Amino acid sequence: MNDHRADSVVVPISAETTPVTHLANEVATQPDDWARAETIAAEHRDILPHKGERVAVIGCGTSLFMSKAIAALREGAGHGLTDAWPASEVRYGRDYDRYLVICRSGTTTEVVNAMRDIPAHIPRTVICSSPGTPVLELGDPILIDEVDEESVVQTRFATTALAILRWHLGEDLAPVIEQARAVLAEDPAVSLADVRHAEEISFVGMGFAAAIAEESGLKLRESCQSWTESYLATEYRHGPIAISAPGRAVWAFGPLVPNFATDIASTGAHFEHRDIDPMADLLRVHQLCVLRAADLGLDPDHPRGLNRSVVLDQ
Repeated sequence: MNDHRADSVVVPISAETTPVTHLANEVATQPDDWARAETIAAEHRDILPHKGERVAVIGCGTSLFMSKAIAALREGAGHGLTDAWPASEVRYGRDYDRYLVICRSGTTTEVVNAMRDIPAHIPRTVICSSPGTPVLELGDPILIDEVDEESVVQTRFATTALAILRWHLGEDLAPVIEQARAVLAEDPAVSLADVRHAEEISFVGMGFAAAIAEESGLKLRESCQSWTESYLATEYRHGPIAISAPGRAVWAFGPLVPNFATDIASTGAHFEHRDIDPMADLLRVHQLCVLRAADLGLDPDHPRGLNRSVVLDQ
């Protein structure tokens, strides 16, 4: 059942006057969405990856980055080999026991084609928020239409899909949810003042935080056409650090690699880091999207050149 209760409530992003957007409202529901994800994970445990299975996780865009995060977390938790593939580049000959597909729209051409190419005898599960769409007929469905979005820019669907898998892996997300609530209680005009007008932002992380870094860069490019980059934290010093300079920023998710903050400081760039879960810190990026879009007079719900789904002529 669709539940658009949040879309009918004006959720202020800051004390400043900013345009009311679907994006801002959808960002604000995420802690509650992650809490409900525990029940969703329990209800669908039989069709989610089992411990010991060899699993491929498939997605495009934001869903690909969530796939990468899930793969890193699952392998890190000792649950078995897990690969993440863009839907257009799936390697089918790797003896996977299960495919997990993430697709908000349910109509993305590359995803539909990939699901049709999965060998018929291999189980496949699809997480989607759009009822009546093709992907739901091509796998065992987990429909989470209560987190569907009006904004083209994905936020709560993606993070809720990630939360479902984190609960399924045995994580307790209660502390992460509380961190997210604390983030949303802040005035981002104050908490994000040092990055709000940065000329360029580089996002970095390790493990699943590297996927959160990739997603963060994409969010700002989509919503407000910002110059962003993303890297493994260990790779940032192998060349990309040359872009760091005064007026620019480096935003790190999760635990820091040794001497990282010192090396960034030497460039004059602002260094942004909080000792909180990367998924909770991603909400701060979502808030930054809303602020920067308002600053530039852009509509983050309808980004330039983007649609809700990529449907190709074939």
